[in-house]
Amino acid sequence: MTDTAPHIEILAPGAYASLQDAGRRGWRRIGVPWAGVLDVRLMRIANTLAGNAENAPVIECFDGGLHLAARGGALRVAVAGDAAVELESGGERRPLAAWRSVTLNDGEQLRIRRMNSGRIAVVAVAGLAVPAVLGSAATYPRALLGGLDGRALAAGARLPAAAPSGLERVLGTPPADDDGPLRAMPGPQDDHFSSEALETFFSADYRVSAQADRMGVRLEGSALAHLGAREIISDATVPGSVQVPGNGLPIVLMADAQTAGGYPKIATVIGADLPRLAQCRPGDTLRFARVDAAAGGAAAREREAATRRLLAAIRPLAGGIDLAALYAANLAGDAVHALAPEYRPLN
Repeated sequence: MTDTAPHIEILAPGAYASLQDAGRRGWRRIGVPWAGVLDVRLMRIANTLAGNAENAPVIECFDGGLHLAARGGALRVAVAGDAAVELESGGERRPLAAWRSVTLNDGEQLRIRRMNSGRIAVVAVAGLAVPAVLGSAATYPRALLGGLDGRALAAGARLPAAAPSGLERVLGTPPADDDGPLRAMPGPQDDHFSSEALETFFSADYRVSAQADRMGVRLEGSALAHLGAREIISDATVPGSVQVPGNGLPIVLMADAQTAGGYPKIATVIGADLPRLAQCRPGDTLRFARVDAAAGGAAAREREAATRRLLAAIRPLAGGIDLAALYAANLAGDAVHALAPEYRPLN
């Protein structure tokens, strides 16, 4: 890539940023984790806002601090997530709403100042080009797979992109937060625990520890007693598996987790609710609710239907008064400024 070709330059990665997509599927049998974004819905929304295919590679970042710049020409970027975003142009800074795309001219910068709620934002770049490894561009640092040389993004990284086309886009009504319990199915080794331990798991409050990342989330709270051996012969795990090591404190595995493990698994968090766990910050409290496989399947279908409604609600920013925002929000009682920057194109 030449210096004059359009590209995004990472000025600062913030707490942690990496290139991800829908994940590396079909290789867990040989020990390769899925990786991929922790919240697929955010990836699909960000890519649609930017004009990409829904599963195109994106930048996933934690806890704010990501700072990037357009180089070699104008670029289109979009942010999905409850983030405080800032646009810097000609030495002047101004806030920019999330859940929209924006065209950055050569040299203009975009910064994720902080997360208002949750801890994950996804940034899509129109035409972002990243080679696939085993069918995916997802970064898995432990095996140096995907992304840029298999590593998290660092200051100075340059990502090839494409010149923008078409209108900027906005999602006028972002998805609402869900603070209900995380739904989980008992097993596959719930028989390694007493009925009292299972009751505790599904009724007690747990707190997210500081040991929470893309591999797993360690929880603090009531310890769960094993009935017998505290370890088993290693068998398969999946994202959502709830392992209970010898200290009795649960660990929920996430996208970068190992493919097998020797701790008994008391339960499995359903896929529809894993993104909510990924958004929890250290110190947040949560609770689990028992469901069966049928309920887990229904929840997955409901989430997919809700995601499709959100994608269908994304609309172009054509300038002037945003009648959709006016009619959908103002007349419904939640007033918005229909000429505010988040409802207008900037270029």
